[in-house]
Amino acid sequence: MRSSNPILDSNAFEIRGKVAYDGGMTISGTVNKSLMLLALVSTTALFTYLNLGAATMPIAIGGAIGGFIFALITTFKKEWSPITAPIYALLEGLFLGGISGVFNQMYPGIAIQAVMLTFGVFFCLLAAYKSGLIKATENFKLGIVAATGAIFMVYMASMILGLFNIEMPLIHSNGTFGIIFSLVVVVIAALNLVLDFDFIEEAAANGSPKYMEWYAAFGLLVTLVWLYLEILKLLAKLSKRD
Repeated sequence: MRSSNPILDSNAFEIRGKVAYDGGMTISGTVNKSLMLLALVSTTALFTYLNLGAATMPIAIGGAIGGFIFALITTFKKEWSPITAPIYALLEGLFLGGISGVFNQMYPGIAIQAVMLTFGVFFCLLAAYKSGLIKATENFKLGIVAATGAIFMVYMASMILGLFNIEMPLIHSNGTFGIIFSLVVVVIAALNLVLDFDFIEEAAANGSPKYMEWYAAFGLLVTLVWLYLEILKLLAKLSKRD
């Protein structure tokens, strides 16, 4: 059967099949890589979380900077992701463990709550995506990308103003506006998971190279880390109001 769409042409399917047979990207392979990265980030996170001390924050900050560097490398050099993605996970774990430990000392139990909520949101959105309740249409993708970019610009502006001792108290406060802002960011971060699910399905269907399993798993981990941190901040704001 022929189609006017070249992507759906029978020859295209044949080529995709050969790529997959030769070791192309698969959904199951991406799931396995994602679990590996989660195991790595959990290992170093537990290390810093269980060994809080004077060196915790320097290690956490070093992990954050190192993780950011390797995230950039992975983004621009996708073919290096089998090496750079695990390194990113290990470094990011140092940061997550340190920051979670500090938050947990201020608000006991907040870290485990944030972890449970993060994975709860993940599985709910995965179920909604697989059932077709949420579809990654082009308008949906454009909206989420635009909203994510806007949040990034707000955070960048806050960071730059902070260098001049100028604060943006509304977004960081535990007042009504601050909590609403955090809720919106959590929702946008969560909906980015839908974009990740869609990317994984499309890349696997198009017979992408095997290393893309690592890249897709890396992208999923970045979103989960962002979602966890935003939930952690939201819970901290709510705890301050008690």
